[in-house]
Amino acid sequence: MLNVAVVTPLHNRREITLQCLRSLARTDTSGFRLDVIVVDDGSTDGTSAAIAEEFPEVRLIPGDGSLWFSEGTNVGVRDAIARGADYVLMMNDDQVFDAAFLRYLVETAERNSRSIVGPLLLLWDAPHKLFQTSPRWETLSGGWRHWQKQTVWSVPQRPWEVEQIVGNCVLVPAEAIKEHGMLDSKRYPNFGDMEYTPRLRKRGWRLIIDPRSRVFCQPNYVPQRVVSMSPREKFNALFIDLKHIHNLRRRFYGYVDSAPTRLHGAAAFLIFFARLALGRNTESPAYGEKNFEPPIAETFADKVI
Repeated sequence: MLNVAVVTPLHNRREITLQCLRSLARTDTSGFRLDVIVVDDGSTDGTSAAIAEEFPEVRLIPGDGSLWFSEGTNVGVRDAIARGADYVLMMNDDQVFDAAFLRYLVETAERNSRSIVGPLLLLWDAPHKLFQTSPRWETLSGGWRHWQKQTVWSVPQRPWEVEQIVGNCVLVPAEAIKEHGMLDSKRYPNFGDMEYTPRLRKRGWRLIIDPRSRVFCQPNYVPQRVVSMSPREKFNALFIDLKHIHNLRRRFYGYVDSAPTRLHGAAAFLIFFARLALGRNTESPAYGEKNFEPPIAETFADKVI
């Protein structure tokens, strides 16, 4: 029987984490054995105690608060591989699951050799609407194009190949991890998933979305705008703190490491700021709402498997 390990890092999100684990406990595990590994990176809100009480079967690994997302994930993945996992599901704790989501991911991975598989990510407050699923590289658009108008009705009805799977929920074979390593926590302490699946794709692994598998995610929070920060906060966010969403080094690394080539990445980095200055930033929800967006089923019609 296959061994599947679920790995999630967390910090001070007790109620959200418990909600996630309750949902995960209802997972259909037909055909595989499931282990859940939680890396609690120094929570002070009683998260570990609550997990131990309600879910004694969950493996808890403590951190000291310095791991953040990428190394927290790596700590759990190392443990999963050492314990003989055939697959590792790397995921966030702010999501809930359709009961059959993991069975579908495993089935698709088993049918398609050398593949990494992700689900449809949907918003839990708008469960028909896609969230960060199947981004596409567009150099002239300034990098990764994340769709803003897609729904469960606008995607292919069968699994399709993609260029990137974001790290909210992704099933990775142990073989891929052993061959090509884990998240790069030095360059990306908090956003290591940005370059991870593109790296595996460049090294011969297929990236697949299975539309039967559905995961419902908490919407992204809106970060503080740079213009509202003090000069010291701006300098730290933009140039020093690689964990910060606005950090320019982190964005540059992400572009050059995840793009088809480093030249494409460098060009897109510059184009992003040009578009930002012109008010045409494709990452802006306002821009996405105003502009035409073809259905993913059409955009990826030739990638259906």
